[in-house]
Amino acid sequence: MTLSEQPLRPKRIPGDATGRERIARMLRVDHAGEYGAVRIYQGQLAVLGKSSDKADTVRHMLAQEQQHLETFERMVSTRRVRPTLLTPLWHVAGFALGAGTALLGERAAMACTVAVEEVIDEHYAEQIRDLEQEEPDLSQTFETFRQEELEHRDIGLSHGAEQTPGYELLSSVIKNGSRLAIWLSTRI
Repeated sequence: MTLSEQPLRPKRIPGDATGRERIARMLRVDHAGEYGAVRIYQGQLAVLGKSSDKADTVRHMLAQEQQHLETFERMVSTRRVRPTLLTPLWHVAGFALGAGTALLGERAAMACTVAVEEVIDEHYAEQIRDLEQEEPDLSQTFETFRQEELEHRDIGLSHGAEQTPGYELLSSVIKNGSRLAIWLSTRI
């Protein structure tokens, strides 16, 4: 389903977060997510090492995630947004997820990438819809990053992610964990 085919969200109702609060939550969670993504790829590289034929691919995705993180670090600072208090948890959990899936094999590492990026695609798409025309520059940044995340998903698929034994279960666990991390990071 393309972004334009997504159902419209209802207008704001009393008790909803203000525009500034909504933007702060978006930046907080996106900063946390990009930090977690960097840690996932660092964990994968720690296990796969330089000799893996997937190492260059993972380094490419890591470089893009690092650029995303640096962008959010600037935004969080400029807009005076408090990062999530869960950063130390995401430091460990991201690395463990990356290393753990890489220990299961290169295809499992790619399955991790696919699962995470599918959730991130949904997340960015929702944020873009929520922003409407309120902040076009921020919306465009989110869309640019969303397209790069979809590129990562496609890379994972082209490298055999779906051939991972237990792919559906592994994907489901990672997706649910990613959704929980998003929910927590938005609030804490």
